[in-house]
Amino acid sequence: MKIACAKKVSGEIGLPGDKSISHRAAIIGSIADGVTRISDFSEGADCASTLACLSALGIGIEREGQTVRVFGRGKHGLSAPSEALDCGNSGTTARLLAGVLAGQPFRSTLSGDSSLRSRPMNRVIEPLLKMGAAVESSAGTLPLTVEGKHPLDPIAYQLPVASAQVKSCVLLAGLFADGITSVTEPKSGSPGPVSRDHTELMLLYFGAEIEEIDFPVEREFEHSVKIDGASRLEGRHVSVPGDISSAAFLIAAAAGLEGSSIKLRNVGLNPTRLGVIEALRRTGASIEIEQTAAEGGEPSGTIAVRGGLDSPKNALVFGGRSIANLIDELPVLAVLGTRLEGGIEVRDAVELRKKESDRISAVVTNLRKMGAEVEEFDDGFRVGRSELKGALLDSFGDHRIAMAFAVAGLFAEGDSRIEGAECVDVSFPGFFGVLGSIVS
Repeated sequence: MKIACAKKVSGEIGLPGDKSISHRAAIIGSIADGVTRISDFSEGADCASTLACLSALGIGIEREGQTVRVFGRGKHGLSAPSEALDCGNSGTTARLLAGVLAGQPFRSTLSGDSSLRSRPMNRVIEPLLKMGAAVESSAGTLPLTVEGKHPLDPIAYQLPVASAQVKSCVLLAGLFADGITSVTEPKSGSPGPVSRDHTELMLLYFGAEIEEIDFPVEREFEHSVKIDGASRLEGRHVSVPGDISSAAFLIAAAAGLEGSSIKLRNVGLNPTRLGVIEALRRTGASIEIEQTAAEGGEPSGTIAVRGGLDSPKNALVFGGRSIANLIDELPVLAVLGTRLEGGIEVRDAVELRKKESDRISAVVTNLRKMGAEVEEFDDGFRVGRSELKGALLDSFGDHRIAMAFAVAGLFAEGDSRIEGAECVDVSFPGFFGVLGSIVS
């Protein structure tokens, strides 16, 4: 994919449905009673993997464009699959379905592509074993075989590291437990969830009995979510807002180019996902938000961005608790760091090495190809202000890296090419078409 230097971007854009919310609506709808209708369902390959797995488990799925109907069979209506469930490249599919399958009276295996089979699964294996499911994995990765148990044993689980996927896995398994299951997140400086709370909101919307508690611990807070295994879910209509993680790339492109002006419609504004907006505002980006009514507990709204950065003179440093809610947007923040007077530094982000690619290495490698001043750390990187040059870049098969360096190509002198750019279809099919339509 060829990317040319741009003077500015402008226009009004609709975004693909949020894939995190799409996954959860389909999975929870499958174990609800009745039909769940999902509008603006993500067209990405990851969410298609979730639908394919649910179909293999005996769930009726109808899809017309961006509208999906899931014919739920209740908590105990899934059927044993005839072969391994192919999760493609989707860690969300694998980890969330593991929680559901732990409570089923049959044996099933989760697998995926070579990239997903290299990613760690021990963090979901541990709590599921504690709940009484038999879980087998030769190396703590996929393939993962789950011998379900019903009912599961309720547990009080303390997350060692904030993770929305692990939290979600345990909460979904808790629906099949005999009693109350709780998940407690690590300490935070303020009340509320540390990681994304899409699962809690969706379960509550479908009728689950959920309680959230904040309690002070040594002047900080721990956040706990409890779910009752007796909960019964009812099919609902879910309208999926636009994906704010996808929006981040377009926001960064506009912010980094003087004279730009874009408006993004119907973007999800879940508070646990707004870390990227706060981070972009720290770079000096001009961002305005108009919030609209929420459906299914998920707020949404319009984001307007004007080009130009009121760049701080000192390096912007991101680390500590903020990283959990920035993990998907750190590559594009690194690219924007080349436009900042003091650059940017990211620490405490070793989790980046365990994503679809080693994103720390991928960011550093590509930025160096473009002539940027970069220093690599075990848990992050430092990027200095740099005049980027067009280069031959590698997507590393990672949609976030491909989109981040499409933005870098807009900032660079000369043309850039991104090898393997088709991987953007995982989360944002048509991304390059959208980008091309707003560039001048």
